[in-house]
Amino acid sequence: MLEAADGLLVEVGYSRLTIEGIAERAGVAKQTIYRWWSSKNDILMDAFVQDAAEALIPSDTADLRQDLRTHARKIARFLTESDAGAVFRALTAQAQHDPALAARLRFEHLGKQRSYDRLPFERAVTRGALNANTDIDLAVDQIVGPIYYRVLVSGQTASPKFTDTLVDAVLTQLSPAHTDV
Repeated sequence: MLEAADGLLVEVGYSRLTIEGIAERAGVAKQTIYRWWSSKNDILMDAFVQDAAEALIPSDTADLRQDLRTHARKIARFLTESDAGAVFRALTAQAQHDPALAARLRFEHLGKQRSYDRLPFERAVTRGALNANTDIDLAVDQIVGPIYYRVLVSGQTASPKFTDTLVDAVLTQLSPAHTDV
C-alpha cells in the first residue's frame, strides 16, 4: 500500500491523489487503507519515513570528504529522482498549510534525518580527524540547507558538482589545523 501511494502520487500529483486511488492501485478495499491510515497525508508520511530511513543513512569509509560527498549526492538524488522525494516535496508543500502535518514531519523525519546528517562529522571527531569543537550543526546546515533550498524553493536540481562544491567549501572553512580531511 505504501508503494502504491508513492507511485500514484508521482503519476497524478498530490491534489488528485485519493485513498480510493491508492486502494485500487494496491488491490485492496479502501476500508483496509482506512483501518491503518485516516488520511492520504498519513499514508504518505508512513511511506516517506520508511523510504527515507532506508535511503539516507550516510556511509562510513573513514574518509570525511568522500562520506560527505556521497551523502550530499544521495540526498540530492533522493529529493529529485525518487518517488519518495516526490512524496517529501508534496508533504512539505502541504505542511505549509497544515500545522499538524508540519509537526509530524519535523518529529518523524527531520529530527532523525538531522542525526543521520551529523554522523559523518561525529565519526570524524571520534577518529580524531576533526576538532571536537567543530560546530557540526552549522556544517550540516551549510551542506544540506542549499540542497533543500534548490529542490524545494527554486525548483533547481542539485548536481553532483554542486553538492561536491558545498562539501569542499565547508571542509575548507574548517581550519586545516583542525582537520584531516
